[in-house]
Parts: sequence; structure tokens; C-alpha cells
Amino acid sequence: MSKRSKVVALSGALIIATTSLGGVLASSHREAPLIANDPSADNTDLYAFLNPSDPTKLTIIANYVPLEEPAGGPNFVPFDPTVRDEITVDHNGDGKAAVNYRVKVKTQTQAANGFGIPTFLYNDGPVTSPNDANLLVKQTYGVERNGVALTSTSGAALRTPPVNVGPRSTPNYAATAAQAVSTLTDGTKVFAGQRDDAFFVDLGSIFDLAGLRPFNTLHDIALPAARGVDGVGGFNTNSIAIDVPLNQLTKDHAQPTGPNDPDAVLGIWATASRQQTRVLNPDGTMSFMGPWVQVSRLGNPLINEVIIPRVKKDYWNGQSPAGDSQFVQYYKAPELTAV
Repeated sequence: MSKRSKVVALSGALIIATTSLGGVLASSHREAPLIANDPSADNTDLYAFLNPSDPTKLTIIANYVPLEEPAGGPNFVPFDPTVRDEITVDHNGDGKAAVNYRVKVKTQTQAANGFGIPTFLYNDGPVTSPNDANLLVKQTYGVERNGVALTSTSGAALRTPPVNVGPRSTPNYAATAAQAVSTLTDGTKVFAGQRDDAFFVDLGSIFDLAGLRPFNTLHDIALPAARGVDGVGGFNTNSIAIDVPLNQLTKDHAQPTGPNDPDAVLGIWATASRQQTRVLNPDGTMSFMGPWVQVSRLGNPLINEVIIPRVKKDYWNGQSPAGDSQFVQYYKAPELTAV
């Protein structure tokens, strides 16, 4: 096996050989008609790679909410507390969940500042921690593994960092955001918060009749990523990152010994779900009820955008990788996506 991760595009799950040194990624921004109108529930990127500092651990990053304008105050773009985000791992190739991490966020909003004055602001002074008194909108979250709640080793609530408002509101932002990394009692590290969108894609050129901006110099040819314009550059996304010991994910709970080890291959996908019924109340609030329904998912890159036809895209988002054989005709003959 080469030193790059093996990616097998056979289903909606991203398949990673965990003994490799590289990483794999998937991206999917606004890929289906319904989810394009529901950005808070749109999972946009999925990354999985061995922790460079500790290859006995796997780092998984699931991004949600595409094309966030960083300066979009006063509300900015928090995690949506009415959405249930999940990262799922399959360790035997059946496309079904073996290990599932579920993240649910809660929002606490102060209607008035510290002086009791009603305010529209996100903060009313410099913010230097996720629990700063000057932060008027705070978010906490819970993490469940296979339905069992996980807690931090410190016993403190899991908090998202404040958004990077600017140098006066969030000075030394890197140090403030780092305080939002938590270690759970099972050894997993977690982070949930706003981050720069690390993906590179020339959205304007690709969706202008699939055009690609030309190489301008030999330098561009040597560095293909320099080609075109980064359509997501300068935008943020909401990231959920977990760094988990591999032996908590493998079938035999053992550390893989090599590429031919049955424990060496994992399937990974991310999803978002909403409750089935939403009610708009006369007082301006919303109520949610009914069973949870999956509205977005992401595994292998570009499957829904490129392979699945428009009339099936929202349906595909609600399915499990275990049932992806129903879409095999589109994998075999991509031209059918025009149907």
C-alpha cells in the first residue's frame, strides 16, 4: 500500500485505511435543493486522518454551514440548537453504524448586558474565554457515543468558543479558541466551533458550465491548488472535531498492525437531522416536534453533486450508506445524472 490513504468510492461512506500516513477528505457545499435552503443543517466537509503527533489516534472533522461571512454580526452564525449532528464509523464494511458520536448544542442568550440594559450585541466588552461575562451569547454542547453521554475530565460543560469578532472584542483569539478543546473521560478530545473553511474550490468557474480557469504560469502548473480562485476562501464554517484512540473504533478494539489487518479499514460519514415538524408561533418563536429525520449526509467527495441526479439528491441525503446499492446505476453510468 502506498503512503497515501486508500479511498474507495463504493458507498456514501468515506473509507479510510487507518494505517496510512495521509488523510482523506470529502466536500459538499449546497449540494441538494432542500439543504441549500437550510444551511444550518448542511454538513459541508468531512476530513479523517491519523493524528500527526500520535498515530494511535484518528482525527475526524465534520464541518457544517457553508459560506459563513466572518463579519456577519450581530448574530454571526452559531450552531443551530434544533439540529442534531452526528459522526458515524463502520468497522466491518456493512455500511451500518458501529460507533456513533452525536452532538447537540444548547444556546444561552442574555437579553441585557451586565448593567441590565437591553442590547442587541453579541458581546459588550473584550472576550477572552468561552465563558466570559462579556459574552452575551454562549453555546454549550453534549456528546454521546452510541447513546451514552460523555463528560469532560474536568467535569466542566463543553463550550464552543466565541466567534472571532475582531481585535477589540476577541483579542488573542487563538488562545481563547484553544480553551474550547476538551478531553473526555474516555480519552477522546473534542472541539466544536467556528473555523476557517480549509477546502479549496473555484466555485464560480466550475459552475459556469464546468469551466476551469487556465493555468497562467509554470508556477501554477507546479502547484495546481494555485489555479483559479478559492471560492470558499475568506469564509468560515462550523467544525466538530474529535480525536479518538483507534482501538475505540476498530472491530476488535485493537490497534491496527498493518494495511492487511482487518482492523485497518474504517468507513466514516457525517449527518445532520431535524425533527419532522416545525411550528412558527405568533410570538416569533419556533417549536419542533416529532421524530428526527436525516436531512444531510456526507461521506465520499462529490458523490451527491456529481453522481446523483437532481431529482434524487434530497432523497440521497436522507439515506444510509447501507442502502447505497440502490444508486449503483449512477456510479456505473454518471451520464444518467441528467435524467
